[in-house]
Amino acid sequence: MDYLYFILYYGYLALRIYFYIILITVILSWTPLVNTRFYQILLKITGPYLNIFRGWIVISNMDFTPILGFILYQILLNYIGSLL
Repeated sequence: MDYLYFILYYGYLALRIYFYIILITVILSWTPLVNTRFYQILLKITGPYLNIFRGWIVISNMDFTPILGFILYQILLNYIGSLL
């Protein structure tokens, strides 16, 4: 039973860190820093998750799909957190 808790706890921490990486990527996408190597690395890390939602909610030139991704991701984090 301790192994299951160990896996859930550290899996939850890893998912929480990934959430903050997504948040940083989205915030940096609004700045001129999109042309930096650091942003490109973050985009490669977060791209597989954010690309699932890409283009669903587009108003004018603004893509609001990261909001949908944040909501679903936060629901997953809350569920895992409730198991701990």
